[in-house]
Amino acid sequence: MSSQLPYGSWPSPLTAAWASASSLRLDGAAFVGDEIWWGESLPDEGGRVAVLRRTAAGEVETMLPSPWNARSRVHEYGGGAWTVTDDGILFFVDKGDQRVRRLHRGAPEALTPEDDDTSYGGLRWQHGTLLAVRERARAGATPERHIVRIDHAPGGDASADRITVLAGGSDFVAQPAISPDGEQLAWVAWDHPDMPWDRTRIRVTRVADPSHVLDVTDGSTAALQPEWLPSGELLLIDEPTGRWNLHRADPTAPTPPQPIAPADADTGGGLWVLGSRWYAPLDDGRILAVRTHGADQLVLVDREGGGIPLPFPATARLQIEDVRAGRALVSGAAPGASGLWIVDVADGEVTAVRGGMPDVDDVWIPHARQLTVEGPHGPVHAFAYAPTHPEVTAPAGELPPYLVWVHGGPTAHVGGTADSKVAFFTSRGIGVLDVNYGGSTGYGRSYRERLKGQWGVVDVDDVAAAARGLVDDGLADSRRLAIEGGSAGGWTVLAALVGTDVFGAGVSRYGVGDARALAADTHDFEARYLDGLIGPLPEAEQVYIERSPLSRRERFRVPLLLLQGDEDAVVPPAQAEAIRDALVAQNVPHAYVLYAGEGHGFRRSETIVHALEAELAFLGQVFGFDTPGVAPITLD
Repeated sequence: MSSQLPYGSWPSPLTAAWASASSLRLDGAAFVGDEIWWGESLPDEGGRVAVLRRTAAGEVETMLPSPWNARSRVHEYGGGAWTVTDDGILFFVDKGDQRVRRLHRGAPEALTPEDDDTSYGGLRWQHGTLLAVRERARAGATPERHIVRIDHAPGGDASADRITVLAGGSDFVAQPAISPDGEQLAWVAWDHPDMPWDRTRIRVTRVADPSHVLDVTDGSTAALQPEWLPSGELLLIDEPTGRWNLHRADPTAPTPPQPIAPADADTGGGLWVLGSRWYAPLDDGRILAVRTHGADQLVLVDREGGGIPLPFPATARLQIEDVRAGRALVSGAAPGASGLWIVDVADGEVTAVRGGMPDVDDVWIPHARQLTVEGPHGPVHAFAYAPTHPEVTAPAGELPPYLVWVHGGPTAHVGGTADSKVAFFTSRGIGVLDVNYGGSTGYGRSYRERLKGQWGVVDVDDVAAAARGLVDDGLADSRRLAIEGGSAGGWTVLAALVGTDVFGAGVSRYGVGDARALAADTHDFEARYLDGLIGPLPEAEQVYIERSPLSRRERFRVPLLLLQGDEDAVVPPAQAEAIRDALVAQNVPHAYVLYAGEGHGFRRSETIVHALEAELAFLGQVFGFDTPGVAPITLD
């Protein structure tokens, strides 16, 4: 029998601890003989990234024990911090000193020399070769990045003699791939002020003569992920038509890459981390790929270029981690749980390896409602999740509060999958609206470029339009709309609060309040990102001032929750503290929580739990509903 309770106050078994435990954060996976290995962030161990394996007998064992932590800081966001050979030799980058180590039946052995200014990432084991991206940031000098080969033989000194530079000459390099005969190297390169979703080049060189470099793409597009075929041809992702699609290229021929399977969907995305893979060639000539138009879809591209959709439980954050003998390891987010699966390409059978299935009844998991509204700059895409509870309804005539989520990046996207955090709120009677505002990936280059020069305008207008659309459809209470986002999403939260009257509260996770301070303080990977989002400095300084929420501090008027990590190098705590000071000056109710040991994105279980409960308590206090099982929060 169902009962009636006001929205927001519904009792729920889906605790913050459950949401933390159900949100797997995976970092790569590989077939190793009859075993499966993967990287996983362990919230109960402070977010340490361990390498685990599932044996042929189905047992799960830890291959990289504490205190080792496979984390790279190349490009700040890292990625590709471990790789493994077919016979189980593990190579990894430790977070503490960023050296590459070898682990096989004993203690880890350092392969690279100790150097506080040098980091490694993007590790890749191919055809007996250990490849890596090396980043060297000498004091007072521009960082240098190279593709290097590392001598992986056991024993010997961890010296510079183990390292051979194979490619460089660009501000940034990523995604190295060596040909099956070991003679050629392909990689992605780009230079400031471009980001890897603006313009890149696919480059090729001969390993024996790295001085001779051939550009396979011309630098007018954002080409990604080169992979060699046994024939000596290259597969790659390119976007001459405005959609990231698969292409084939002959590096020895002057002709441009040719499309393989054109589609009005993207195979590709923002290259934020070095280990990203959106497709993989199979031994029989077919290709397993991810296609994105809003949601992600797994497709099998046949030899004629046709794309056959494969049934797959996940529809967001899909990555092709590895393929072997007609099987693939694919990670992603499914309703209620993220996970890692084996896909048998022959019969389409899908088997969960890690996570992948919610550990609660699916009656608690909300279904995504795709929403497209017309905004001032064109259509705005979003996914709405209504309050969902098997035993409780709201009183007749009451409309629910909604939490409008703004993803980070801003060059990123959400895929319409209700994860455990969504369910945490919807099970309590709080709806969630997840917005792919202009600038998001997954809808083609023109949608991505809508934000060009308009950060703080288009994103704000789009999230406001999406929220108003929800109200116009009679689905949300216009007086109880809150907006939440992290990093670049936090900027949009703050800009929306000072620039619109749509939202009655805000939650900013490590958000940007001062664009000039971000340009001055941020790391090299994003040092020129704002050139495209706002404009180059110093010419556009006045625009930076006008767009920054802190320049309009008198417009802060609704309650705000600020959540920040004290080790954040991307958006330092000074940004959140400046916002806090502005709220104090304006007598705006607020709370500021600084989490020790956290960086740009929360990894510790205690942080994740506290932040979720703090958000719920904040919404309850601001919008006037009880929060059973969660203590009230004190607002200053």
